[in-house]
Amino acid sequence: MGLLTPDPGLMFWMIIVFGVVFFVLAKYGFPVIIGMVEDRKAYIDDSLKAAREANEQLANVKAEGEKVLAQAREEQARILNEASATRDRIIKDAQERAMLEGQRLMDEMKKQIETEKESAIRDIRRQVAVLSVDIAEKIMRSKLADEKEQMELIDRMLDEMLESSKK
Repeated sequence: MGLLTPDPGLMFWMIIVFGVVFFVLAKYGFPVIIGMVEDRKAYIDDSLKAAREANEQLANVKAEGEKVLAQAREEQARILNEASATRDRIIKDAQERAMLEGQRLMDEMKKQIETEKESAIRDIRRQVAVLSVDIAEKIMRSKLADEKEQMELIDRMLDEMLESSKK
């Protein structure tokens, strides 16, 4: 027989050996191979799932980071606005206190000037009174040198006093 035509006995034994090897492989080999392939598939699926979750977490972290950054910017703007308002309020308060202090000093200076003015007026009046008395004394001495004039003056003064007491 030739090389291309197999012998039926050899064919029989080959089919039997193939059947035994196929049975052994089907019974013991294929389940292990299939289990390993399924484990590998599960590992790949788990890895893909973990990668998706990691991407989602990364996106969440990125969004959370942007949210925190936006909040920080808002907080910064709020703090700057508060600082500006506080600065303006402090400046306004300082200006008001300066105005009040200036007004108080002006009032004190006006009172002091008024007091000094009144004191000067009293002093001038006193000096005028002293000078008037001195002048009157000198005039009276010159006019009352004679006794007749003294008596006329005394009579006139008594008459004035009597008239003022009647009123």
